[in-house]
Amino acid sequence: PLTAMAAGGHGPAGCGLGTEVIFVKADEWHEHVMAATTNASASNTFAMTSGTMGCQDANGPLNRQTLQFIDQNLEQLAVDSASGQGESLSALAELIGVSSTDQTSFNLAVKQNFDHIFSSSTVQSGQVMSALVEVMSKDQSLAKYLG
Repeated sequence: PLTAMAAGGHGPAGCGLGTEVIFVKADEWHEHVMAATTNASASNTFAMTSGTMGCQDANGPLNRQTLQFIDQNLEQLAVDSASGQGESLSALAELIGVSSTDQTSFNLAVKQNFDHIFSSSTVQSGQVMSALVEVMSKDQSLAKYLG
């Protein structure tokens, strides 16, 4: 989530309810702190996954649908990611828009970074998505799919 806020060129408080509604004209340090606190506690996850409240840039290739897919297929996606192949991994690549020519690179990057993407047995879908974005951004052939 933090990288998505920074990538969008948002101010120090990021995007969300605190920035877009409550502290619209924040210019004092304490207003930025309160806006960031509001964003983090009230609405930021929803705003980023739905592309609302100033977080429209978060509604790119790895958007709410991608997050929902990861959430609904987390266990099978972990199994497929560990082996670098499988239906759920192929479906994820297709959902992101990875072309067939880059599918092998995508599968390999996910397999090689499995421990980073699936960092624990209790990893959440949002953590998986953030780690996937990080992995893809470091691969020249995959970074283009991040928007």
